[in-house]
Amino acid sequence: MSKQSGLGDALFISGYDLSGDIQSVGNVGGGPSPLDFTSITKSAYERKGGRLDGRLQVTSFFNPGPAADAAHTVLGALPRTDVTATYCRGTVLGAPSANLVAKQIGYDGTRGDDGSLTFAVEAQSNTYTLEWGRLLTAGKRTDTTGTSGASVDFGTGSTSFGLQAYLHVFALTGTSVTVKLQSSSDSGVGDTWADVTGGSFAAATGVGAQRIQTARNATIERYLRVTTTGTFTSAVFAVSVIRNDVAVTY
Repeated sequence: MSKQSGLGDALFISGYDLSGDIQSVGNVGGGPSPLDFTSITKSAYERKGGRLDGRLQVTSFFNPGPAADAAHTVLGALPRTDVTATYCRGTVLGAPSANLVAKQIGYDGTRGDDGSLTFAVEAQSNTYTLEWGRLLTAGKRTDTTGTSGASVDFGTGSTSFGLQAYLHVFALTGTSVTVKLQSSSDSGVGDTWADVTGGSFAAATGVGAQRIQTARNATIERYLRVTTTGTFTSAVFAVSVIRNDVAVTY
């Protein structure tokens, strides 16, 4: 694919918005590796899906702070534990977003002849593959009290293969916020909004990220929205959801 503009895109890492420090996004990909199952009875190749994989490559500017979400502060730590990454292809409600639970690989600096300093970073999937979903928040959303957000239309009819969802909490003033998903077949016109079974994140008490998934055979209606409850005066967060159109097993 040819190089494309990233104007209006965003990158979140484990509850930190690094968008302003990212120069470019490289390889965003994943999926099953094809395995050759061609037998002697076949006259053409026969393949089946193998190991799931995923990756996200970015180049960041050198920003040592002082903000907590400065790229060098977050990426330079080279954590050994998993990170949660979300790349937003635009920050409008319903925009495509790539999500990954991963290990951060490398933080290699490059010094340009002009004095510029950038760092190459790659996130490689751990346990789950790269998951493309849609934003249920318009980039970062700020709630000052329990709120039901606007809905996103995921297409005609319901599906019966469950969903996965990612949450980034960037800032919280108060005790805790609980973020959960609700669904309806007609955006609440005649079909009352109902909580998605298994679609509630654990109560968040500060900056961080979570991934949840419902039962693999859960019915998910056409429209989805995000609601918040809790004891807080300000919660800044983002949510991405993957509604499965086919059976997905991890």
